[in-house]
Amino acid sequence: MPELNRVYTGDCKVLRFFEELSAIPRGSGNEKAVSDFMKQFAEARNCTVFQDERHSLIIKKPAAPGYEQAPTVIFQGHLDMVCEKNKTTEHDFTKDPIRFKLDGDMIYAQDTTLGADNGIGVSFAMALIDATDLAHPALEILLTTEEETSMAGAEHIDASKLSGKILINFDSDREGVLFVSSAGGASAFHTVPIAWQDGGSAASKSYTIAVQGLKGGHSGDDIIHERGNANKLLGRVLDDLRRHTPFDLASIGGGMKVNAIPREAEAVVGLSEAGLRIAEERIAEWNRILKDEYEVSDPGVKVSVSAGAGDSQAAARCFSEETKLTVIRLLALIPSGVLSMNKAIENLVRTSTNIGTLSTRENEVFFESLIRSSHRSQLDAVLQQMETLGEAVGVPFRHDHYFPGWPYRSDSKVREIFQAVYERKYNKPLEVKAIHAGLECGIFIEKMPYLDAVSYGPNMYNFHTPEEHVSISSVERTWDFLQDIMRELKA
Repeated sequence: MPELNRVYTGDCKVLRFFEELSAIPRGSGNEKAVSDFMKQFAEARNCTVFQDERHSLIIKKPAAPGYEQAPTVIFQGHLDMVCEKNKTTEHDFTKDPIRFKLDGDMIYAQDTTLGADNGIGVSFAMALIDATDLAHPALEILLTTEEETSMAGAEHIDASKLSGKILINFDSDREGVLFVSSAGGASAFHTVPIAWQDGGSAASKSYTIAVQGLKGGHSGDDIIHERGNANKLLGRVLDDLRRHTPFDLASIGGGMKVNAIPREAEAVVGLSEAGLRIAEERIAEWNRILKDEYEVSDPGVKVSVSAGAGDSQAAARCFSEETKLTVIRLLALIPSGVLSMNKAIENLVRTSTNIGTLSTRENEVFFESLIRSSHRSQLDAVLQQMETLGEAVGVPFRHDHYFPGWPYRSDSKVREIFQAVYERKYNKPLEVKAIHAGLECGIFIEKMPYLDAVSYGPNMYNFHTPEEHVSISSVERTWDFLQDIMRELKA
């Protein structure tokens, strides 16, 4: 294991285990090493472990004395993390450990995502597995893979190996808030075939137009804040620029993960000297416009034009005019952001989309969006709208990676236990909410309709961005609270 980056000096096992876990690369699709680590960790503590072909784990720990007759509890989290970093950060997520830094009560990473989503949940599972003096029912620790990309790990779990009828998901980020319902979703893809042509005239030079300085965030949890989407804003800028001056388009790209609101996007263009002057004037105007539009949500937004092609090759060739217009029109028209709100629950998004990644490949420009909705009918309607849009601009469209929503259960006994323990412990009510983000609970309930499920976790912030951080004191309190919950699950 790589050398640990110790910053936590307290006694909470959860945070100690999180430091160990964060030394192991575990981006989505690269979970074998962390899965093997967790298998060895559990087997060394006399647990029975099932590891499937996708590296998901079911870890069984017998009940503590006196709890043999209590209902078995499934404790669930996911092994993978979103791998985001600032453009100038040197970090290889396939081999480098996450480096921590401490800021008061908060643990951050050093200019990358922290992986508290859902490394903290896995670390709580490790603390449960490791505990020798904890009163608890029989536990089935369920740790999935690929949650951040497709939820394929959860989809392929063999539910026949699970006997629990209570599910405690630990993939939430707000202490004092219990989640009892979540949205479903699907991934959507538009592909624009590229017709290449030679670059512009000798008088044309390469420039990079970039949108930067946005906050980004989780495309489910943070979409309600209506933060700027770098891909959409770049599309607005290019659509405006084409109406003022000719230019060539050599490449376009933005965003790193479909479930993260993109913070940066850029296009390599070819401009004449006169075209550059016009572009600079228009971009100055766009900076004024966007500063006004995003004064509260994204005060750092900036559009720039700079000489050269950035990380891309110089524009020796460029898109044909038809390809350029198709890309810009699609980017301008594709839906992204909050589409409707839930009128029954205050401040809950009902339907949204996020155009998360935009990339230029050898012979195509690839658009990837994530659609979320608590209503399957609205999800299907947005997919149909996107298919119609593809037909209108003449490009192929497909969708996959559908995951079901998690319906609210009015007769939940585990919800009542959480509420009673929380109010007794803290002398205030536990807030019960639904969430627009996707949780794996819906997949497990589709496999096991009898499950009584809740989702909980400590205070964590800015998931899917390099500003991700977790509260030390909240983790400590939440571990104490979880131990009380386990003791209460005897009946």
